[in-house]
Amino acid sequence: MLAVTLDEWKKKLESPNREIIILHNPKLMVHYQPVAGSDEWGSTPTEQGRPRTVKRGVENISVDIHCGEPLQIDHLVFVVHGIGPACDLRFRSIVQCVNDFRSVSLNLLQTHFKKAQENQQIGRVEFLPVNWHSPLHSTGVDIDLQRITLPSINRLRHFTNDTILDVFFYNSPTYCQTIVDTVASEMNRIYTLFLQRNPDFKGGVSIAGHSLGSLILFDILTNQKDSLGDIDSEKDSLSIVMDQGDTPSLEEDLKKLHLSEFFDIFKKEKVDKEALALCTDRDLQEMGIPLGPRKKILNYFSTRKNSMGINRPMPQSASGPNIAKESEFCSRSNTRNDDYLDVGIGQVSVKYPRLIYKPEIFFAFGSPIGMFLTVRGLKRIDPNYRFPTCKGFFNIYHPFDPVAYRIEPMVVPGVEFEPMLIPHHKGRKRMHLELREGLTRMSMDLKNNLLGSLRMAWKSFTRAPYPALQASETAEETEAEPESTSEKPSDVNTEETSVAVKEEVLPINVGMLNGGQRIDYVLQEKPIESFNEYLFALQSHLCYWESEDTVLLVLKEIYQTQGIFLDQPLQ
Repeated sequence: MLAVTLDEWKKKLESPNREIIILHNPKLMVHYQPVAGSDEWGSTPTEQGRPRTVKRGVENISVDIHCGEPLQIDHLVFVVHGIGPACDLRFRSIVQCVNDFRSVSLNLLQTHFKKAQENQQIGRVEFLPVNWHSPLHSTGVDIDLQRITLPSINRLRHFTNDTILDVFFYNSPTYCQTIVDTVASEMNRIYTLFLQRNPDFKGGVSIAGHSLGSLILFDILTNQKDSLGDIDSEKDSLSIVMDQGDTPSLEEDLKKLHLSEFFDIFKKEKVDKEALALCTDRDLQEMGIPLGPRKKILNYFSTRKNSMGINRPMPQSASGPNIAKESEFCSRSNTRNDDYLDVGIGQVSVKYPRLIYKPEIFFAFGSPIGMFLTVRGLKRIDPNYRFPTCKGFFNIYHPFDPVAYRIEPMVVPGVEFEPMLIPHHKGRKRMHLELREGLTRMSMDLKNNLLGSLRMAWKSFTRAPYPALQASETAEETEAEPESTSEKPSDVNTEETSVAVKEEVLPINVGMLNGGQRIDYVLQEKPIESFNEYLFALQSHLCYWESEDTVLLVLKEIYQTQGIFLDQPLQ
């Protein structure tokens, strides 16, 4: 500051810790580190040979400076990680991986939504990480595990305790409650904080989960309540409380059933309304009630039990004997809603918190949802089922991902069809995939042509000889004959191809889980990955954070809900 005020430069300054600073001019300063001295361990190499240079301005700087993020936020996406504290092969946390995901999205917005950005129709999509691993392992469970862990192969056992055991924790009622509460409360907390810092935000919210995180979000979404259901449940509970509070209701109920003459019998036996609701047909018979009135009374109280929810089954544990009835899964209840999952998919009995917002789309990356539902005993998902508060669901996976499973075969179990292929972010398909399809198509054409030629030769050999009179027919008829015969196999080929085209064009009904659209979306493997899928299996499960194809699909689906599309549709 003194040099700027007095305009005195080319000064040499020494600090108490032997650092030397030379002020050459207002835009250039050189900082020399102190010479490292020797200690009991010996002398260390000096760092004075290469000083630190401070320059003012951005001229002659080789490093690209990021222009910054757009201030306008169109959509908010919460990202939940899977097992373990590390999310990729570089052992980075969920925060660092989501930062990469956000950076890729900003680059794709500039390349694929350029027109919308120039017209100031869009800003950016904000991705925020949600961490549940640290709160889970801060409960003291690691200390308990350490006491029972064997001392051999220490690193492998530590990796198992810190990573793989998260799957078992989620199947435990105690720790599953901790995980679910942490994920839901953290998303609600971040959403509230985000609104405080961005009061002008009017966009929607979506959620994304990787690996086990997608299963956690799936269970939370399955147990959400819509607003109409909450109002109906409150009205039902209010009416139940009012009915239970009627003390002289037994006499009034008997009047409704036109059975007032039996009130003295119940009064003599000291049977009130609650006791009568517990009576069986044999009990009423022993009190001298005839068959007709007995049936009326039993039917009346059984109807009241069902309306009050007394006979409602509690959720069953994943290890229970009767898990996952097919007809019960994912059927929406319009009469009652509670904090437990009552759709019979064998989940652990925990209380699922409610989200303070309604997610628009749920993205699952490398998700084992299909496997967990099958292990819980579920064989089929009702095609009419949809999440109570979420309209969209996309199951995105790499073809070599060992943890990923499909969802659509559980919705349509009797039909075999391929998942939707995610286009490359630069358009079309990867070269090796196009080459493979071209070779397959060429082999099919050769096969059809060969079969057509053999069919023609066989017909010519098996054709009956013509009479002598037909040899004198006109030349036109004789020339037209081989043409017609040669056209037959081509007609057969065209019919076969047309049938194949029709089979490809036929729409597939995959239910309402994604609003009638396809659910399973598969990425295109890289050419090097196609050489040996086993070598890239682990990497395939962790590739989503830097995958342009994955990020572009997420952006495309999010902005499509706002009526904004890509500059050029990918094929």
